[in-house]
Amino acid sequence: MTHGGRTLLLALAVGLPGTLAATALVWTGDYSAKVQWTVTVFGVGLWLAFAWALRSYAVRPLQTVSNLLAALREGNYTQRGTLGRRDDEVGLVIWEINKLGEAMREERLGAIEASVLLRQVMAEIDVAVFAFDHDGKLLLSNRAGEKLLGKPTRELVGTHASELGMAQCLEGKTPRTIEAEFAGATGRWELSRNPIRQGGLRHQLVVLSNVQRALREQERQAWKRLIRVLSHEINNSLAPIQSIAGSLSPSSDPDDLRRGLDVIRGRSEGLGRFMASYTRLAKLPPPRMKPVEVRDWIQRVAELDERMRVAIKNGPDVTIPGDGDQLDQLLINLIRNAVDASLETSGAVEVGWKLNHQRIEIFVADEGPGIESTQNLFVPFFTTKPDGTGIGLALSRQIAEAHDGTLTLQNRHDRPGCIARLHLPIAG
Repeated sequence: MTHGGRTLLLALAVGLPGTLAATALVWTGDYSAKVQWTVTVFGVGLWLAFAWALRSYAVRPLQTVSNLLAALREGNYTQRGTLGRRDDEVGLVIWEINKLGEAMREERLGAIEASVLLRQVMAEIDVAVFAFDHDGKLLLSNRAGEKLLGKPTRELVGTHASELGMAQCLEGKTPRTIEAEFAGATGRWELSRNPIRQGGLRHQLVVLSNVQRALREQERQAWKRLIRVLSHEINNSLAPIQSIAGSLSPSSDPDDLRRGLDVIRGRSEGLGRFMASYTRLAKLPPPRMKPVEVRDWIQRVAELDERMRVAIKNGPDVTIPGDGDQLDQLLINLIRNAVDASLETSGAVEVGWKLNHQRIEIFVADEGPGIESTQNLFVPFFTTKPDGTGIGLALSRQIAEAHDGTLTLQNRHDRPGCIARLHLPIAG
């Protein structure tokens, strides 16, 4: 029996004794038959009407609640109950359902907007993104993925990764670099893979980015910088040579001829030194690793610059693997730059070291004027010194990276000056 039927039976049961009693009084009293039938019909009708009204009063709010919940379940968040009143128990329930529908509608609109934004971003990014189901079949891909595979996604959905040439993308460790040939491109790719879940099933999200494109762009920028520097240095030497050579002749004054030849020889020697510096930077040999005692190494190199006493802040006894000659050159360059800067302001230079997690940090701090701009610090042949070559810091960073280390320079926060930090791995 339904809830409405039970409510109706309960209402009938509640009104039955009174109706029977009233009917019995009428029929046992001294009334005419007309009055008896009239009162009986009216009483029974009133009894049934009140029972039915009570059933409707109890069932109608439940039907409203049921309709509202069904609309929410079907995704229709525009339905509202008209009986929603906060000063009534049943009305409060309907009012809360109305508010729930408004909240769900706002969340749905936000989810739709976020989904549209995500699809636009996925379509525009220059990285191929794929989703594969638990059986290795393609679920979706973005525009870059379609270009990589050479076909639109709608034609490839449901195709197994092995048929797309992407079986290796679902196996092995990530991230890693792979070489692969696809229908739309061939080259080296940075592979990243992460698990996702949809409908309770485990899927795979695969991201492929073209490594060669980034490398080519970096190489192009490096060549542009190198050509700009080479052109600048060579033109600085050839321009005065050409000018003086054009003004000299066999009939020129011997003194003028001698001075002109001296200028030509000086510029030629400068150009030769420049090319030697470039060769040195370009042909740095691989380091020959041997144990290096940090304390002995720093104390020995710090004493080489006789222009100023370099203070040493001692650290722990540590041994690092490295090429002693290359590390000497690196530290000599850093100390020379620090001394040059400190001599401008009559400041001091301090060298020290300390452990930083599983690496050693070696610092060279000066009290010079500091760094005006860090943009060109490690650009080869860029220098602000009148007699500088511009390869010291570039060579130092190259040596640091060859030793699986890093080299950074920045202005000091506690006082004027600069601090260079060299991080190197310690012996295992």
